[in-house]
Amino acid sequence: MQKDTVQPLREEKKSQRKGQNRPGIKRKIISNPTPSTVGSIADAIVIKDGGVFFVSKPDGTVPLDNDHGFGLYLNDCRYLSGYHIQLGDTRPHSLVSNPSTGYECLLQLCNEEFRGTDGSFIPKETLSIRWKRIIDKDKRLLADSLVFQNFSMEPREFSVSFTFDATFEDVFVVRGFLNDQRGVSQKPVWSKEGLAFHYVGKDDLRRAVRIHFFPSPSSGIKNTARYDIRLAAQEAKECVITVALHESPKKEIGPGPERTPPSFALIEQKAFKNCKKWLSHEARVKTDSLSLDRTITRSLLDLKMLENSHDGHRFFSAGIPWFASLFGRDSLITALQTLAYDPTVAEDTLRLLAKYQGQEVNAWRDESPGKILHELRVGELARTNQIPHTPYFGTVDATPLFLILLARHAHWTGSLKLFQELRGNVERALTWMKGFGDLDGDGYLKYDCQSSKGLANQGWKDSGDGIMNRNGSLVVPPISLVEVQGYLYDAKKGIAGLYRIEGQLDRALELEAEAEALKDRFNREFWLANKGCYALALQKNNQPAAVIASNAGHALWSGIATPGAAKSVMQRLLQDDMFNGWGIRTLSQKEKRYNPLGYHLGSVWPHDNALIASGFKRYGFNEAVLKVFTGIFRASTYFENSRLPELFAGFSESEFGVPVHYPVACHPQAWAAATIPHLIETLLGLSPEAFSKRLRIVEPVLPGFVDELEFRRLRVGDAEVDLGFSRTRRGSVSVEVLKLYGELDVVVEPISQS
Repeated sequence: MQKDTVQPLREEKKSQRKGQNRPGIKRKIISNPTPSTVGSIADAIVIKDGGVFFVSKPDGTVPLDNDHGFGLYLNDCRYLSGYHIQLGDTRPHSLVSNPSTGYECLLQLCNEEFRGTDGSFIPKETLSIRWKRIIDKDKRLLADSLVFQNFSMEPREFSVSFTFDATFEDVFVVRGFLNDQRGVSQKPVWSKEGLAFHYVGKDDLRRAVRIHFFPSPSSGIKNTARYDIRLAAQEAKECVITVALHESPKKEIGPGPERTPPSFALIEQKAFKNCKKWLSHEARVKTDSLSLDRTITRSLLDLKMLENSHDGHRFFSAGIPWFASLFGRDSLITALQTLAYDPTVAEDTLRLLAKYQGQEVNAWRDESPGKILHELRVGELARTNQIPHTPYFGTVDATPLFLILLARHAHWTGSLKLFQELRGNVERALTWMKGFGDLDGDGYLKYDCQSSKGLANQGWKDSGDGIMNRNGSLVVPPISLVEVQGYLYDAKKGIAGLYRIEGQLDRALELEAEAEALKDRFNREFWLANKGCYALALQKNNQPAAVIASNAGHALWSGIATPGAAKSVMQRLLQDDMFNGWGIRTLSQKEKRYNPLGYHLGSVWPHDNALIASGFKRYGFNEAVLKVFTGIFRASTYFENSRLPELFAGFSESEFGVPVHYPVACHPQAWAAATIPHLIETLLGLSPEAFSKRLRIVEPVLPGFVDELEFRRLRVGDAEVDLGFSRTRRGSVSVEVLKLYGELDVVVEPISQS
């Protein structure tokens, strides 16, 4: 492990909570082998609306101890860190929890046997708790409706208590990567309106949690509200609890809760309308497979759930709970994966990232002119400059991905308007790739961390141990990743194409020549002839990191691979040491650092597989596309609510028969949510040529369990089309234009029979 890799701070955090402060400890914080050092969140229930999200246990609660990632979050701060419910001296147990949309969740709980307040025993499973929970981004609150019902034939008297805690921790502290540089917390305060927690941060903001109860509780002591309830046989009573979050200059927040938050019914009605409106706007896919339809719907709902806005522009935040913010790479790739469903988010994302494009040389933030940001944070640690994420620019691939998205967006929309609007940003990005992005002038895009609190690795595998040599040692910077050279090639080709359409032939020819020179050199210097695959990276003095990793598949996605190399890479990635039955591992089982539970050392990432499958499609490997799609889709059916997590363990299908959770994986996570929708686009071979008012459908295929598929509201340029795909008796796929609005030529290129 590198010296700048962070060690877990759990023990240090525990000692601080006991008052044993240990000032003066300085650590690098980002290049960790995992995204968090807290316990597993694999079973978490997540609901989110805008920037507010709540992560709970399956029974709807949040543990009162603090070494976990559960809680209610806003703006990189965990406000509510404990939410406990108790019936008498027992805890109810969960029967079902269903986060049906993304902004709401319905839970059903029942009681264990316990003694009521009248001294009688209440048998287990006679008291029902129907718990509906909703997030409201506009009011910044969590609203809970709990209906207690007595299903016995006798009246029951009992107590229900709710205990809360609010620690106001920055998300980097929650993750265990930083010392807790605390502001000042005040004791919880009760008033006739409810319970309030207050915190004054080192950033001179006052953050508050205000909890309202309807009806008022029977008593409120410290941080616990207690109800004494009497229910006749079959009787039901409702309790509504709202948890409102506030963040503003300290003088603007008073001492107690505000009066009368909106009713639960109104919150529910507004959230439902917003969700329905969004779903009616998106392109949709429907098949004759109920399980696939369920996964598609879950994916689209999760994408809506992860949609955020900043400075008036929408983007996909990377993932819950660790990465609920703007990420250059993640937001760009998710927008790329969803262009066929809604290109407008891509447009907003490009404008937003252009606004934050690097302006100066700043080693603290790994910033240089023309570079696209890696991560933007807005919490207390960022506001007090304890972390460089204001924004942080430690990514080598966001800049070419910015250009790739811009080019592909143009071919879906048939418009140069955005390209012309962002012309200055485009040229600055191209200049960065030839200058600051190419540290030694050899034509490759590479990185070497400059920040004292930055990322040692700056590709998509950005864990501290993610890029290694054959002998297990870590690579020596500057580092040229295999996939990043492909992105560089694709970016130059894509922007050259837009210059051609605009009529600027000289600029187009210049970029095309640079791209072809890069392709020629890349295929000579990255190719490992004895392994039939590309090297993971070139390091100092352009020495290859000669390991087999999934990154090589991205060279197919970008088109930089030669046809012969592409076939060899495809075959290598589908061998048993790489393909585990569910998907392609990040690292071969044969490599020294292989670890099926390593973040990037042998786990399976859905988005990685989606991009690789798209590369297989580019080179005509339809059977390989089907194999990857089938594995990833089958894996999704084993996860709760058919939701693909950020990643899962690399254990083979034959070992357990089910995919194995990665304990602290984000779920939902943006590019994982976009994986199945993108794979469907890949299977169907959708290739937009909106400038020519044409949609090419290249060698469409369907998985073996699907015979009929409809893709509705697909937008290409100014046209909108509904398409039907059907398996024929001969096993090929026929395409029918069901509806067409506007001018569009749909051209089907069937699979060659040769």
